[in-house]
Amino acid sequence: MQVKFVIVVYFLVVLAVGVYSYFKIKTPADYYISGKKAGLIPVSGSLLATILGGSAILGTIELSQKIGWAALWFLGSATLGLFLLVPISKYVSRFGHFTLPELLGKFYGKKAEIISSVIIPVAWIGIVAAQIIAAASILSGLGFINYKLAAIVSGLIFVLYTLAGGQISILKTDAIQSVIILAGLVVLLFFSLKSGTSHPVESLKFSSLFNNSFTVFDLVILILTYSVTFIVGPDIYSRVFCAKNEKTATRSILLVALILIPVSFVLTWLGIYSANSANQGIVVFAGNLLPAWAYGLFTAALLSAVMSSADTTLLTSSMILSELTTGSLEHKKALSFTHIYIIIIGMMSIAIALFITSIIQTLLFALTFFSGAFVVPTLAGLLNLKVNKKMVLTVIITGGIMALSGKIIKDFYNDFWGSCIIILTYVINIILLFTPFSKFKIRLKMI
Repeated sequence: MQVKFVIVVYFLVVLAVGVYSYFKIKTPADYYISGKKAGLIPVSGSLLATILGGSAILGTIELSQKIGWAALWFLGSATLGLFLLVPISKYVSRFGHFTLPELLGKFYGKKAEIISSVIIPVAWIGIVAAQIIAAASILSGLGFINYKLAAIVSGLIFVLYTLAGGQISILKTDAIQSVIILAGLVVLLFFSLKSGTSHPVESLKFSSLFNNSFTVFDLVILILTYSVTFIVGPDIYSRVFCAKNEKTATRSILLVALILIPVSFVLTWLGIYSANSANQGIVVFAGNLLPAWAYGLFTAALLSAVMSSADTTLLTSSMILSELTTGSLEHKKALSFTHIYIIIIGMMSIAIALFITSIIQTLLFALTFFSGAFVVPTLAGLLNLKVNKKMVLTVIITGGIMALSGKIIKDFYNDFWGSCIIILTYVINIILLFTPFSKFKIRLKMI
Protein backbone atom coordinates (compact mmCIF):
# COMPACT_ATOMS: atom_id res chain seq x y z
CA MET A 1 0.00 0.00 0.00
CA GLN A 2 2.85 2.38 0.85
CA VAL A 3 4.51 1.81 -2.53
CA LYS A 4 1.24 2.43 -4.38
CA PHE A 5 0.88 5.69 -2.47
CA VAL A 6 4.42 6.75 -3.43
CA ILE A 7 3.72 6.06 -7.11
CA VAL A 8 0.43 7.97 -7.15
CA VAL A 9 1.96 10.95 -5.33
CA TYR A 10 4.98 10.93 -7.62
CA PHE A 11 2.90 11.02 -10.81
CA LEU A 12 0.61 13.73 -9.39
CA VAL A 13 3.60 15.90 -8.46
CA VAL A 14 5.11 15.47 -11.92
CA LEU A 15 1.86 16.47 -13.60
CA ALA A 16 1.52 19.43 -11.22
CA VAL A 17 5.00 20.65 -12.18
CA GLY A 18 4.03 20.38 -15.83
CA VAL A 19 0.90 22.48 -15.29
CA TYR A 20 2.83 25.02 -13.17
CA SER A 21 5.50 25.34 -15.85
CA TYR A 22 2.84 25.90 -18.50
CA PHE A 23 2.06 29.29 -16.97
CA LYS A 24 5.76 30.21 -16.94
CA ILE A 25 6.15 29.85 -20.70
CA LYS A 26 6.32 33.28 -22.34
CA THR A 27 8.21 32.56 -25.56
CA PRO A 28 8.89 29.53 -27.80
CA ALA A 29 12.49 29.56 -26.50
CA ASP A 30 11.15 29.02 -22.96
CA TYR A 31 9.29 25.91 -24.09
CA TYR A 32 12.07 24.52 -26.28
CA ILE A 33 15.34 25.38 -24.49
CA SER A 34 14.18 26.89 -21.19
CA GLY A 35 15.18 30.37 -22.39
CA LYS A 36 18.83 29.20 -22.74
CA LYS A 37 19.46 30.26 -19.13
CA ALA A 38 20.20 26.92 -17.42
CA GLY A 39 23.23 26.69 -15.12
CA LEU A 40 25.54 23.81 -14.18
CA ILE A 41 23.22 22.02 -11.72
CA PRO A 42 20.03 21.91 -13.85
CA VAL A 43 21.94 21.00 -17.04
CA SER A 44 24.01 18.30 -15.29
CA GLY A 45 20.99 16.95 -13.43
CA SER A 46 18.89 16.84 -16.56
CA LEU A 47 21.66 15.22 -18.61
CA LEU A 48 22.29 12.56 -15.95
CA ALA A 49 18.60 11.83 -15.49
CA THR A 50 18.10 11.63 -19.27
CA ILE A 51 20.97 9.17 -19.74
CA LEU A 52 19.94 7.08 -16.74
CA GLY A 53 16.52 6.54 -18.21
CA GLY A 54 14.69 3.39 -17.31
CA SER A 55 16.09 1.79 -20.44
CA ALA A 56 19.66 2.34 -19.18
CA ILE A 57 19.02 1.27 -15.57
CA LEU A 58 16.77 -1.70 -16.25
CA GLY A 59 18.67 -2.48 -19.45
CA THR A 60 22.04 -2.65 -17.67
CA ILE A 61 20.60 -4.82 -14.90
CA GLU A 62 18.84 -7.06 -17.44
CA LEU A 63 22.08 -7.40 -19.40
CA SER A 64 24.25 -8.10 -16.35
CA GLN A 65 21.88 -10.89 -15.28
CA LYS A 66 22.69 -12.56 -18.61
CA ILE A 67 26.36 -11.77 -19.28
CA GLY A 68 27.76 -10.82 -15.84
CA TRP A 69 30.50 -8.21 -15.44
CA ALA A 70 30.72 -7.74 -19.22
CA ALA A 71 27.58 -5.57 -18.86
CA LEU A 72 29.89 -2.84 -17.53
CA TRP A 73 30.58 -1.98 -21.15
CA PHE A 74 26.99 -0.83 -21.70
CA LEU A 75 27.16 2.35 -19.60
CA GLY A 76 30.94 2.33 -19.96
CA SER A 77 30.54 2.97 -23.67
CA ALA A 78 28.12 5.79 -22.86
CA THR A 79 30.77 7.32 -20.61
CA LEU A 80 33.33 7.04 -23.42
CA GLY A 81 30.96 8.88 -25.74
CA LEU A 82 30.51 11.71 -23.24
CA PHE A 83 34.28 12.09 -22.73
CA LEU A 84 34.69 12.40 -26.49
CA LEU A 85 31.85 14.94 -26.60
CA VAL A 86 33.55 17.27 -24.07
CA PRO A 87 35.94 18.98 -26.54
CA ILE A 88 33.27 19.00 -29.28
CA SER A 89 30.42 20.44 -27.19
CA LYS A 90 31.60 24.04 -27.68
CA TYR A 91 30.99 23.69 -31.42
CA VAL A 92 27.54 22.24 -30.80
CA SER A 93 26.73 25.27 -28.65
CA ARG A 94 28.12 27.73 -31.21
CA PHE A 95 26.50 26.32 -34.34
CA GLY A 96 23.24 24.95 -32.95
CA HIS A 97 20.17 26.62 -31.53
CA PHE A 98 17.23 24.23 -31.15
CA THR A 99 17.74 20.87 -32.91
CA LEU A 100 20.27 18.55 -34.58
CA PRO A 101 18.63 18.79 -38.07
CA GLU A 102 18.92 22.56 -37.84
CA LEU A 103 22.63 22.05 -37.18
CA LEU A 104 22.98 19.72 -40.19
CA GLY A 105 21.14 22.28 -42.32
CA LYS A 106 23.83 24.85 -41.55
CA PHE A 107 26.55 22.40 -42.57
CA TYR A 108 25.02 20.77 -45.65
CA GLY A 109 21.97 22.74 -46.75
CA LYS A 110 18.20 22.48 -46.61
CA LYS A 111 17.90 18.98 -48.11
CA ALA A 112 20.06 17.50 -45.36
CA GLU A 113 17.95 19.29 -42.75
CA ILE A 114 14.71 17.96 -44.24
CA ILE A 115 15.80 14.33 -44.56
CA SER A 116 17.23 14.29 -41.02
CA SER A 117 14.03 15.88 -39.71
CA VAL A 118 12.12 12.90 -41.08
CA ILE A 119 14.54 10.13 -40.10
CA ILE A 120 15.44 11.17 -36.52
CA PRO A 121 11.87 11.27 -35.12
CA VAL A 122 11.17 7.86 -36.68
CA ALA A 123 14.24 6.40 -34.97
CA TRP A 124 13.47 8.18 -31.72
CA ILE A 125 9.99 6.65 -31.50
CA GLY A 126 11.85 3.49 -30.52
CA ILE A 127 13.66 5.38 -27.74
CA VAL A 128 10.40 6.73 -26.31
CA ALA A 129 8.89 3.25 -26.59
CA ALA A 130 11.85 1.84 -24.65
CA GLN A 131 11.04 4.20 -21.76
CA ILE A 132 7.39 3.17 -21.80
CA ILE A 133 8.45 -0.48 -21.78
CA ALA A 134 10.66 0.27 -18.78
CA ALA A 135 7.87 2.08 -16.92
CA ALA A 136 5.39 -0.69 -17.68
CA SER A 137 7.90 -3.28 -16.47
CA ILE A 138 8.31 -1.39 -13.19
CA LEU A 139 4.59 -0.95 -12.57
CA SER A 140 3.61 -4.47 -13.62
CA GLY A 141 6.44 -5.85 -11.47
CA LEU A 142 4.70 -4.42 -8.42
CA GLY A 143 1.86 -6.87 -8.99
CA PHE A 144 -1.18 -4.60 -8.91
CA ILE A 145 -1.44 -3.77 -12.64
CA ASN A 146 -0.80 -5.81 -15.79
CA TYR A 147 1.85 -4.89 -18.34
CA LYS A 148 -0.41 -3.60 -21.12
CA LEU A 149 -2.45 -1.34 -18.84
CA ALA A 150 0.78 -0.09 -17.23
CA ALA A 151 2.17 0.79 -20.69
CA ILE A 152 -0.94 2.78 -21.57
CA VAL A 153 -1.10 4.63 -18.23
CA SER A 154 2.61 5.51 -18.08
CA GLY A 155 2.64 6.54 -21.76
CA LEU A 156 -0.31 8.89 -21.27
CA ILE A 157 1.36 10.50 -18.25
CA PHE A 158 4.56 11.04 -20.26
CA VAL A 159 2.55 12.73 -23.00
CA LEU A 160 0.54 14.99 -20.67
CA TYR A 161 3.59 16.07 -18.67
CA THR A 162 5.66 16.92 -21.74
CA LEU A 163 2.71 18.59 -23.43
CA ALA A 164 2.13 20.98 -20.56
CA GLY A 165 5.52 22.26 -19.47
CA GLY A 166 8.06 21.63 -22.20
CA GLN A 167 11.71 22.17 -21.40
CA ILE A 168 11.00 24.39 -18.38
CA SER A 169 9.24 21.58 -16.51
CA ILE A 170 11.82 19.03 -17.68
CA LEU A 171 14.76 20.99 -16.26
CA LYS A 172 12.87 21.73 -13.05
CA THR A 173 12.21 18.08 -12.28
CA ASP A 174 15.27 16.39 -13.82
CA ALA A 175 17.75 17.76 -11.27
CA ILE A 176 15.54 16.45 -8.44
CA GLN A 177 14.93 13.19 -10.27
CA SER A 178 18.68 12.61 -10.70
CA VAL A 179 19.10 12.88 -6.91
CA ILE A 180 16.21 10.44 -6.36
CA ILE A 181 17.74 8.01 -8.89
CA LEU A 182 21.15 8.03 -7.20
CA ALA A 183 19.60 7.78 -3.73
CA GLY A 184 17.46 4.82 -4.75
CA LEU A 185 20.45 2.96 -6.20
CA VAL A 186 22.57 3.64 -3.11
CA VAL A 187 19.81 2.33 -0.82
CA LEU A 188 19.40 -0.89 -2.84
CA LEU A 189 23.18 -1.37 -2.96
CA PHE A 190 23.43 -0.92 0.82
CA PHE A 191 20.81 -3.57 1.59
CA SER A 192 22.24 -5.90 -1.08
CA LEU A 193 25.73 -5.67 0.42
CA LYS A 194 24.25 -6.17 3.86
CA SER A 195 22.73 -9.50 2.84
CA GLY A 196 25.30 -10.31 0.15
CA THR A 197 27.15 -13.04 2.06
CA SER A 198 24.48 -15.62 1.24
CA HIS A 199 24.75 -15.02 -2.51
CA PRO A 200 28.34 -13.97 -3.25
CA VAL A 201 29.12 -12.17 -6.49
CA GLU A 202 32.07 -13.21 -8.65
CA SER A 203 35.08 -10.93 -8.16
CA LEU A 204 35.70 -8.47 -10.95
CA LYS A 205 38.74 -9.45 -13.04
CA PHE A 206 39.82 -8.33 -16.48
CA SER A 207 38.88 -11.74 -17.85
CA SER A 208 35.33 -11.17 -16.54
CA LEU A 209 34.82 -8.27 -18.94
CA PHE A 210 34.53 -10.63 -21.92
CA ASN A 211 32.92 -14.04 -22.24
CA ASN A 212 31.11 -16.27 -24.72
CA SER A 213 28.09 -13.98 -24.61
CA PHE A 214 30.06 -10.75 -25.05
CA THR A 215 33.28 -10.64 -27.07
CA VAL A 216 35.68 -7.88 -28.12
CA PHE A 217 33.85 -7.87 -31.44
CA ASP A 218 30.59 -7.16 -29.59
CA LEU A 219 32.28 -4.26 -27.81
CA VAL A 220 33.29 -2.73 -31.15
CA ILE A 221 29.68 -2.97 -32.34
CA LEU A 222 28.40 -1.48 -29.08
CA ILE A 223 30.73 1.51 -29.47
CA LEU A 224 29.68 2.00 -33.10
CA THR A 225 25.94 1.73 -32.39
CA TYR A 226 25.55 3.05 -28.82
CA SER A 227 28.60 4.99 -27.63
CA VAL A 228 28.62 7.28 -30.67
CA THR A 229 25.03 8.41 -29.98
CA PHE A 230 26.37 10.26 -26.93
CA ILE A 231 28.74 12.19 -29.17
CA VAL A 232 26.01 12.89 -31.71
CA GLY A 233 22.54 12.68 -30.17
CA PRO A 234 19.45 14.95 -30.34
CA ASP A 235 18.58 14.38 -26.66
CA ILE A 236 22.17 15.07 -25.53
CA TYR A 237 22.41 18.16 -27.73
CA SER A 238 19.11 19.46 -26.33
CA ARG A 239 20.84 19.76 -22.93
CA VAL A 240 23.74 21.63 -24.54
CA PHE A 241 21.32 24.05 -26.20
CA CYS A 242 19.71 24.80 -22.82
CA ALA A 243 23.04 25.72 -21.14
CA LYS A 244 23.61 29.42 -20.64
CA ASN A 245 27.12 29.28 -22.14
CA GLU A 246 29.75 26.92 -23.60
CA LYS A 247 31.60 26.51 -20.31
CA THR A 248 28.45 25.37 -18.51
CA ALA A 249 27.70 22.81 -21.23
CA THR A 250 31.25 21.42 -21.22
CA ARG A 251 31.48 21.14 -17.43
CA SER A 252 28.07 19.47 -17.23
CA ILE A 253 29.04 16.79 -19.75
CA LEU A 254 32.34 16.08 -17.96
CA LEU A 255 30.64 15.90 -14.55
CA VAL A 256 28.00 13.47 -15.76
CA ALA A 257 30.61 11.28 -17.46
CA LEU A 258 32.49 10.97 -14.16
CA ILE A 259 29.30 10.14 -12.23
CA LEU A 260 28.36 7.40 -14.71
CA ILE A 261 31.51 5.40 -13.92
CA PRO A 262 30.54 4.34 -10.36
CA VAL A 263 26.87 4.10 -11.36
CA SER A 264 27.80 1.55 -14.03
CA PHE A 265 29.56 -0.62 -11.42
CA VAL A 266 26.60 -0.38 -9.02
CA LEU A 267 24.02 -1.36 -11.66
CA THR A 268 26.11 -4.28 -12.93
CA TRP A 269 26.73 -5.59 -9.41
CA LEU A 270 23.00 -5.35 -8.61
CA GLY A 271 22.14 -7.28 -11.76
CA ILE A 272 24.61 -10.07 -11.02
CA TYR A 273 23.56 -10.28 -7.38
CA SER A 274 19.83 -10.34 -8.16
CA ALA A 275 20.44 -13.13 -10.69
CA ASN A 276 22.46 -15.14 -8.14
CA SER A 277 19.91 -14.73 -5.37
CA ALA A 278 16.76 -15.81 -7.20
CA ASN A 279 17.08 -14.84 -10.86
CA GLN A 280 14.28 -12.31 -10.37
CA GLY A 281 13.45 -9.07 -12.10
CA ILE A 282 14.99 -6.15 -10.23
CA VAL A 283 11.61 -4.80 -9.08
CA VAL A 284 10.59 -8.11 -7.47
CA PHE A 285 14.11 -8.57 -6.11
CA ALA A 286 14.07 -5.12 -4.50
CA GLY A 287 10.61 -5.73 -3.05
CA ASN A 288 11.80 -8.90 -1.33
CA LEU A 289 14.97 -7.27 -0.01
CA LEU A 290 14.03 -3.73 1.02
CA PRO A 291 11.86 -2.44 3.87
CA ALA A 292 8.70 -0.62 2.76
CA TRP A 293 10.15 2.92 2.94
CA ALA A 294 13.26 1.96 1.00
CA TYR A 295 11.24 0.05 -1.60
CA GLY A 296 9.09 3.13 -2.11
CA LEU A 297 12.22 5.23 -2.66
CA PHE A 298 13.70 2.73 -5.11
CA THR A 299 10.45 2.55 -7.10
CA ALA A 300 10.34 6.35 -7.26
CA ALA A 301 13.96 6.30 -8.45
CA LEU A 302 13.13 3.94 -11.32
CA LEU A 303 10.08 5.95 -12.33
CA SER A 304 12.16 9.15 -12.15
CA ALA A 305 14.71 7.61 -14.51
CA VAL A 306 12.05 6.61 -16.99
CA MET A 307 10.20 9.92 -16.83
CA SER A 308 13.28 12.08 -17.31
CA SER A 309 14.42 10.20 -20.39
CA ALA A 310 10.96 9.83 -21.95
CA ASP A 311 10.03 13.50 -21.74
CA THR A 312 13.34 14.64 -23.27
CA THR A 313 13.19 12.27 -26.24
CA LEU A 314 9.50 12.91 -26.79
CA LEU A 315 9.93 16.69 -26.81
CA THR A 316 13.07 16.58 -28.98
CA SER A 317 11.38 14.45 -31.66
CA SER A 318 8.30 16.68 -31.68
CA MET A 319 10.42 19.84 -31.97
CA ILE A 320 12.20 18.41 -35.01
CA LEU A 321 8.92 17.59 -36.78
CA SER A 322 7.44 20.97 -35.89
CA GLU A 323 10.50 22.71 -37.31
CA LEU A 324 10.11 20.66 -40.48
CA THR A 325 6.42 21.60 -40.78
CA THR A 326 6.68 25.33 -40.06
CA GLY A 327 10.21 26.06 -41.27
CA SER A 328 11.28 27.51 -37.92
CA LEU A 329 10.56 26.89 -34.25
CA GLU A 330 10.09 30.64 -33.89
CA HIS A 331 7.09 30.50 -36.24
CA LYS A 332 3.83 31.51 -34.54
CA LYS A 333 2.28 28.07 -35.18
CA ALA A 334 5.36 26.05 -34.15
CA LEU A 335 4.17 25.43 -30.58
CA SER A 336 0.79 24.17 -31.75
CA PHE A 337 2.41 21.73 -34.16
CA THR A 338 4.85 20.61 -31.45
CA HIS A 339 1.91 19.76 -29.18
CA ILE A 340 0.25 17.76 -31.97
CA TYR A 341 3.43 15.79 -32.67
CA ILE A 342 3.93 15.05 -28.96
CA ILE A 343 0.53 13.36 -28.94
CA ILE A 344 1.15 11.45 -32.19
CA ILE A 345 4.64 10.20 -31.24
CA GLY A 346 3.43 9.34 -27.74
CA MET A 347 0.56 7.22 -29.08
CA MET A 348 2.81 5.44 -31.58
CA SER A 349 5.34 4.68 -28.85
CA ILE A 350 2.62 3.24 -26.62
CA ALA A 351 1.53 0.99 -29.49
CA ILE A 352 5.10 -0.31 -29.95
CA ALA A 353 5.47 -0.90 -26.20
CA LEU A 354 2.34 -3.06 -26.21
CA PHE A 355 3.90 -5.55 -28.64
CA ILE A 356 7.65 -5.40 -27.86
CA THR A 357 8.79 -5.89 -24.28
CA SER A 358 12.61 -6.09 -24.61
CA ILE A 359 14.16 -2.82 -23.42
CA ILE A 360 17.67 -3.42 -24.73
CA GLN A 361 16.50 -4.68 -28.12
CA THR A 362 14.13 -1.74 -28.70
CA LEU A 363 16.75 0.77 -27.61
CA LEU A 364 19.62 -0.62 -29.67
CA PHE A 365 17.55 -1.05 -32.83
CA ALA A 366 16.62 2.64 -32.77
CA LEU A 367 20.13 3.81 -31.89
CA THR A 368 21.76 1.59 -34.53
CA PHE A 369 19.63 3.15 -37.25
CA PHE A 370 20.40 6.65 -35.99
CA SER A 371 24.15 6.13 -35.56
CA GLY A 372 24.58 4.63 -39.03
CA ALA A 373 22.87 7.62 -40.58
CA PHE A 374 24.17 10.64 -38.67
CA VAL A 375 27.38 10.11 -36.72
CA VAL A 376 29.87 10.53 -39.58
CA PRO A 377 28.27 13.59 -41.29
CA THR A 378 27.54 15.37 -38.00
CA LEU A 379 31.08 14.98 -36.67
CA ALA A 380 32.51 16.07 -40.02
CA GLY A 381 30.40 19.22 -39.91
CA LEU A 382 31.23 20.07 -36.29
CA LEU A 383 34.96 19.60 -36.91
CA ASN A 384 34.75 21.66 -40.11
CA LEU A 385 36.24 18.86 -42.22
CA LYS A 386 36.23 19.16 -45.99
CA VAL A 387 33.67 16.73 -47.40
CA ASN A 388 31.78 16.00 -50.61
CA LYS A 389 28.49 17.71 -49.68
CA LYS A 390 26.67 16.19 -52.66
CA MET A 391 26.98 12.78 -51.02
CA VAL A 392 25.55 13.75 -47.60
CA LEU A 393 21.99 12.63 -48.36
CA THR A 394 23.27 9.32 -49.72
CA VAL A 395 25.35 8.81 -46.58
CA ILE A 396 22.39 9.51 -44.29
CA ILE A 397 19.91 7.25 -46.09
CA THR A 398 22.18 4.31 -46.97
CA GLY A 399 24.00 4.53 -43.64
CA GLY A 400 20.80 4.20 -41.61
CA ILE A 401 19.42 1.36 -43.73
CA MET A 402 22.71 -0.56 -43.78
CA ALA A 403 23.28 -0.27 -40.03
CA LEU A 404 19.72 -1.34 -39.19
CA SER A 405 19.96 -4.26 -41.63
CA GLY A 406 23.20 -5.32 -39.99
CA LYS A 407 21.58 -5.17 -36.56
CA ILE A 408 18.63 -7.30 -37.70
CA ILE A 409 20.95 -9.89 -39.27
CA LYS A 410 23.17 -9.88 -36.17
CA ASP A 411 20.31 -10.45 -33.72
CA PHE A 412 18.18 -12.90 -35.70
CA TYR A 413 20.32 -14.65 -38.30
CA ASN A 414 24.12 -14.47 -38.14
CA ASP A 415 26.04 -12.58 -35.46
CA PHE A 416 29.32 -12.34 -37.37
CA TRP A 417 27.98 -11.18 -40.73
CA GLY A 418 25.55 -8.74 -39.11
CA SER A 419 28.43 -7.17 -37.19
CA CYS A 420 30.50 -6.95 -40.36
CA ILE A 421 27.70 -5.05 -42.11
CA ILE A 422 27.49 -2.54 -39.24
CA ILE A 423 31.24 -1.93 -39.40
CA LEU A 424 31.11 -1.70 -43.20
CA THR A 425 28.45 1.00 -42.85
CA TYR A 426 30.96 3.38 -41.29
CA VAL A 427 33.65 2.51 -43.82
CA ILE A 428 31.31 3.25 -46.73
CA ASN A 429 30.07 6.46 -45.08
CA ILE A 430 33.62 7.73 -44.73
CA ILE A 431 34.51 6.78 -48.32
CA LEU A 432 31.40 8.44 -49.75
CA LEU A 433 31.77 11.60 -47.67
CA PHE A 434 35.49 12.20 -48.00
CA THR A 435 36.20 11.00 -51.56
CA PRO A 436 36.17 13.88 -54.10
CA PHE A 437 34.04 12.10 -56.72
CA SER A 438 34.04 15.08 -59.06
CA LYS A 439 37.81 14.84 -59.47
CA PHE A 440 37.56 11.08 -59.92
CA LYS A 441 35.10 11.52 -62.78
CA ILE A 442 37.35 14.08 -64.48
CA ARG A 443 40.27 11.62 -64.37
CA LEU A 444 38.10 8.87 -65.89
CA LYS A 445 37.13 11.16 -68.79
CA MET A 446 40.76 12.03 -69.39
CA ILE A 447 41.60 8.32 -69.59
